[in-house]
Amino acid sequence: MRSTRTTTLTTLASSCSPYRLPLALHQRSTAPPTTSALVVSADVLVEVKAAGVNPVDTYIRSGGNGYNVSLPYTPGADGAGVVVDAPAPSAFKPGDRVYFASTLTGSYASHALAKESQLHPLPEKVSFGQGAAVNVPYSTAYRHRLLHQPSIHQALIIKGKARPGQTVLVHGASGGVGIAAVQIAASLGLRIIGTASTKEGQELVLREGAHAVFNHRDEDYLQRIKESTRDGAGVDIVIEMLANVNLAKDLDVIKRGGSVVIVGSRGEINFAPRLIMAKEAIVTAVALAQSTPEELAEHHAFIGAGLANGTLRPVVDKEFALGDAPKAHEEVISGTHAGKIVLLP
Repeated sequence: MRSTRTTTLTTLASSCSPYRLPLALHQRSTAPPTTSALVVSADVLVEVKAAGVNPVDTYIRSGGNGYNVSLPYTPGADGAGVVVDAPAPSAFKPGDRVYFASTLTGSYASHALAKESQLHPLPEKVSFGQGAAVNVPYSTAYRHRLLHQPSIHQALIIKGKARPGQTVLVHGASGGVGIAAVQIAASLGLRIIGTASTKEGQELVLREGAHAVFNHRDEDYLQRIKESTRDGAGVDIVIEMLANVNLAKDLDVIKRGGSVVIVGSRGEINFAPRLIMAKEAIVTAVALAQSTPEELAEHHAFIGAGLANGTLRPVVDKEFALGDAPKAHEEVISGTHAGKIVLLP
């Protein structure tokens, strides 16, 4: 495998920034192991065409939510690109289009090293930007159901025990995970209610398969959601993107015996457990990092089929140059985007 000059976006310690880890562009020489070593390690060199930006990237950069990394550090797990070199034998060859389910060296870069198991084929009809919007959003949305019903998908299928005909509320449906949850729920025959704070986001959620959408900034939106359900009883499942803000609201809007699946949270909460008791509800959570290799294989088998047949259609809202990653992070934190934010090296 040849040495490749690589541009990376690296986090560096600083005390003069609102972020603990400001981002700076650097060039380094990616000198992968010798070919004989690659046969053992199965590392694959990929030219990164697009890198996905996830909330966890902002947590790592700010030092929040208990994330700590060794510096210097290149962010990014999600991305898509073209294989440059691979060991022999390998499932991949130079020229193959792939998306990442993590890398060894970070995806905020012009090139990245990955294990063969971290790469998955990217269909020709799926753009590289869309490929960068696949891993975390769709694996997380799938994982909900997988934990309890291995035949179906993680947030909806594993955790939520979703069944056709049930009603699911995707609380914050216009982001990357939200859109993935809407599309997967539609494929399962669920009735889908979404929330989004912008007109653009609401239109996107409806277009991707939701039956109704509400603005979660409206004071009466919870009451209107309940009124839209059968007999006003509430929803069966809530997929929650910001639990520290919305968990009590979720328990208000679910029916007796319903489930809340926490996908994201950005802080602590002062919470009364009796709210759960009153509804005899289940509150559970998804942590993609806890997936076993077997579960990850199932995630990506499902995702790969969905990408190929068009059931799953990643939505990219905005694309930023690699050097504008701080702006991309601000966009993710704002929560106003409709779809995925990606970087273009």
